[in-house]
Amino acid sequence: MDADLVLFIGRRAMETAMLMAAPVLVVALVIGVVVAMIQAVTSIRDMTMGLVLKIACIGITLLICGGWMLQVAVGFTSEIFNHMQAVGLGQ
Repeated sequence: MDADLVLFIGRRAMETAMLMAAPVLVVALVIGVVVAMIQAVTSIRDMTMGLVLKIACIGITLLICGGWMLQVAVGFTSEIFNHMQAVGLGQ
Protein backbone atom coordinates (compact mmCIF):
# COMPACT_ATOMS: atom_id res chain seq x y z
CA MET A 1 0.00 0.00 0.00
CA ASP A 2 1.52 3.28 -1.05
CA ALA A 3 1.05 6.78 0.32
CA ASP A 4 -1.24 7.84 -2.52
CA LEU A 5 -3.77 5.14 -1.67
CA VAL A 6 -3.70 6.05 2.01
CA LEU A 7 -4.27 9.72 1.19
CA PHE A 8 -7.07 8.82 -1.21
CA ILE A 9 -8.83 6.67 1.38
CA GLY A 10 -8.41 9.38 4.03
CA ARG A 11 -9.81 12.04 1.71
CA ARG A 12 -12.77 9.82 0.76
CA ALA A 13 -13.44 9.15 4.45
CA MET A 14 -13.53 12.87 5.22
CA GLU A 15 -15.75 13.58 2.20
CA THR A 16 -18.15 10.81 3.21
CA ALA A 17 -18.30 12.03 6.81
CA MET A 18 -19.01 15.60 5.72
CA LEU A 19 -21.59 14.45 3.18
CA MET A 20 -23.43 12.38 5.78
CA ALA A 21 -23.33 15.11 8.44
CA ALA A 22 -24.38 17.96 6.12
CA PRO A 23 -28.20 17.55 6.24
CA VAL A 24 -28.30 17.40 10.03
CA LEU A 25 -25.91 20.32 10.46
CA VAL A 26 -27.73 22.51 7.95
CA VAL A 27 -31.09 21.86 9.62
CA ALA A 28 -29.65 22.58 13.07
CA LEU A 29 -28.07 25.80 11.80
CA VAL A 30 -31.23 27.05 10.11
CA ILE A 31 -33.47 26.20 13.06
CA GLY A 32 -31.01 27.81 15.47
CA VAL A 33 -30.91 31.06 13.51
CA VAL A 34 -34.69 31.19 13.06
CA VAL A 35 -35.35 30.53 16.75
CA ALA A 36 -32.73 33.10 17.77
CA MET A 37 -34.36 35.73 15.55
CA ILE A 38 -37.82 34.92 16.91
CA GLN A 39 -36.52 35.10 20.48
CA ALA A 40 -34.81 38.42 19.77
CA VAL A 41 -37.95 39.94 18.25
CA THR A 42 -40.31 38.72 20.97
CA SER A 43 -37.84 39.06 23.90
CA ILE A 44 -38.46 35.44 24.92
CA ARG A 45 -35.52 34.06 26.86
CA ASP A 46 -36.61 30.44 27.05
CA MET A 47 -33.63 28.21 26.19
CA THR A 48 -35.67 25.02 25.93
CA MET A 49 -37.71 26.32 22.99
CA GLY A 50 -34.70 26.27 20.69
CA LEU A 51 -33.47 22.95 22.02
CA VAL A 52 -36.80 21.17 21.61
CA LEU A 53 -37.29 22.52 18.08
CA LYS A 54 -33.76 21.51 17.07
CA ILE A 55 -34.18 17.99 18.45
CA ALA A 56 -37.53 17.56 16.71
CA CYS A 57 -36.29 18.89 13.37
CA ILE A 58 -33.09 16.83 13.53
CA GLY A 59 -35.16 13.72 14.23
CA ILE A 60 -37.39 14.45 11.23
CA THR A 61 -34.29 15.06 9.10
CA LEU A 62 -32.81 11.73 10.17
CA LEU A 63 -36.07 9.99 9.32
CA ILE A 64 -36.13 11.58 5.87
CA CYS A 65 -32.40 11.30 5.03
CA GLY A 66 -31.54 8.19 7.04
CA GLY A 67 -31.90 5.77 4.14
CA TRP A 68 -29.72 7.90 1.90
CA MET A 69 -27.12 8.28 4.65
CA LEU A 70 -27.05 4.51 5.11
CA GLN A 71 -26.57 4.01 1.35
CA VAL A 72 -23.64 6.44 1.36
CA ALA A 73 -22.04 4.65 4.33
CA VAL A 74 -22.51 1.20 2.78
CA GLY A 75 -21.12 2.42 -0.55
CA PHE A 76 -18.03 3.82 1.15
CA THR A 77 -17.56 0.62 3.15
CA SER A 78 -17.80 -1.57 0.06
CA GLU A 79 -15.31 0.73 -1.71
CA ILE A 80 -12.87 0.33 1.19
CA PHE A 81 -13.27 -3.45 1.14
CA ASN A 82 -12.66 -3.47 -2.62
CA HIS A 83 -9.43 -1.51 -2.06
CA MET A 84 -8.41 -3.94 0.67
CA GLN A 85 -9.05 -6.86 -1.67
CA ALA A 86 -7.04 -5.22 -4.47
CA VAL A 87 -4.12 -4.59 -2.09
CA GLY A 88 -4.29 -8.19 -0.87
CA LEU A 89 -4.28 -9.59 -4.40
CA GLY A 90 -1.34 -7.41 -5.38
CA GLN A 91 0.96 -9.05 -2.85
